[in-house]
Amino acid sequence: MQQEIQLQLSPKDAADAATIQTELARHLAVQPKKITGFQILKKSIDARKQDVKINLKLKAFVDEPFQESHAPVFNFPDVHRSAHRTIIIGAGPAGLFAALELILHGIKPIILERGKNVRERRRDLAILNREGVLNEESNYCFGEGGAGTYSDGKLYTRSNKRGSVDKILQLLVQFGADPSILYTAHPHIGTNKLPGIIASMRDQIIGSGGEVHFNEKLTDFHIEKNSIKKVKTASGATFEADQIILATGHSAKDIFYLLDEKNILIEPKPFALGVRIEHPQKLIDSIQYHCPVWQERDNYLPSASYQLVDQVNNRGVFSFCMCPGGIIATASTSQEMLVVNGWSPSKRNNPFANSGMVVQVEMGDVMKETRDKKQGTRGNLVLHDFQEMVERKAFASGGGAFIAPAQRMTDFIKGKISSSLPETSYVRGVHSVDINQLLPEFISKTLREGFKSFGKKMKGYLTEEAIIVAPESRTSSPVRIPRDQERLHHPQITNLYPCGEGAGYAGGIVSAAMDGIKVANAIHATHQ
Repeated sequence: MQQEIQLQLSPKDAADAATIQTELARHLAVQPKKITGFQILKKSIDARKQDVKINLKLKAFVDEPFQESHAPVFNFPDVHRSAHRTIIIGAGPAGLFAALELILHGIKPIILERGKNVRERRRDLAILNREGVLNEESNYCFGEGGAGTYSDGKLYTRSNKRGSVDKILQLLVQFGADPSILYTAHPHIGTNKLPGIIASMRDQIIGSGGEVHFNEKLTDFHIEKNSIKKVKTASGATFEADQIILATGHSAKDIFYLLDEKNILIEPKPFALGVRIEHPQKLIDSIQYHCPVWQERDNYLPSASYQLVDQVNNRGVFSFCMCPGGIIATASTSQEMLVVNGWSPSKRNNPFANSGMVVQVEMGDVMKETRDKKQGTRGNLVLHDFQEMVERKAFASGGGAFIAPAQRMTDFIKGKISSSLPETSYVRGVHSVDINQLLPEFISKTLREGFKSFGKKMKGYLTEEAIIVAPESRTSSPVRIPRDQERLHHPQITNLYPCGEGAGYAGGIVSAAMDGIKVANAIHATHQ
């Protein structure tokens, strides 16, 4: 007999297989020896009360042989001699999963990535962190795996509206992710483990007959009769294929310029803008797990996270990409522009917890801001230009080398420059600035009120121990590249398929991967 059972156990008991088996037997009113084994179907933390519990959904095997659960294995065919070829611009989550799905359909993918492979990319990140020298083509946003490689590997999307979350997770497990992501409520992989998984994906794509070309930045394409016939890269190389998937990510601004210059329709898209906020991880553990701040959290509990959202004068303010036990990093892709983001290793064992804290930016906000300051706008790039303006201002405030403007949380609310700053994980260093003067007024005002509200929701969150670092500006793309609702190609260019976060159709690793699969399936349908 197999039976699904819900249990709620202490963190210690939930980590012990023998205890789980005993509890299953008690729940089912059978002898423990009759339980031959169990599978974990779902696992989550319930920290609503003082006594933190682990919720487990289990499949118990009673008086029959135990069968271990295994994720499905996808068998990829050989597409070396495929009659159909698709160029994919960008090797981020959308591009990689699109390539894998195309192979499953017998279509040969040709990935063109402007940056380097994950191993070489790491060297450029080390130089950026150590010396403040940015490689504009190889950084936290550009290179194999895209921005997702260095975003903690959070896999929080649980909606199947745009595709199969399970399939994404199963593929990640096939390429090396821990199988626990299949049942954990808030799964993550860790920035230290993602590069190996991404390299395994690349090996599969090449081994199946696909192509992956690094240091090949798209610079132009030739259009005939509403169709792209070939694309050209900065190296001078040209590539031809039946379809083009544009999966360049939210920071490939040159692609927006290229499309705009060629009068290919793009649209401004609302995005979010704000800061990174960092607390001691012990403080967040204390708040979330109801323990004294001087006391270590339960060894069987992970570093605590949080998710916060509020409305301030009908404007949304919310946490974004929260990284327990994480690090704040320089996510800039252009010289003289500063962007910060966060990531965590798989163990999430660093002493700080950081999160984006951002405010929704609408077209009306930017039009008013530019009108009040008598600044011109650039049509479809107006939100993009607004984003860039904030990034330039932040860079200039630090005197170069990607030193970041920072302020104590409490001083930010008071509008006071901090006389000293708390220790931070941001390697390039911080300097004291009134961030209210760097951000547009509607952003800083909303953040101040939001912090006050969050301080009431999480007692102890509003503290002088917290540091805010600016700006967090790449939450999503400020541009949308439109596409046909059913066939998914661009309305003007019939073989161009905008895809993923950079095109405005995703937000995070899983949703970008799902969109990549969705676009690949649409391309497959054209060959039927």
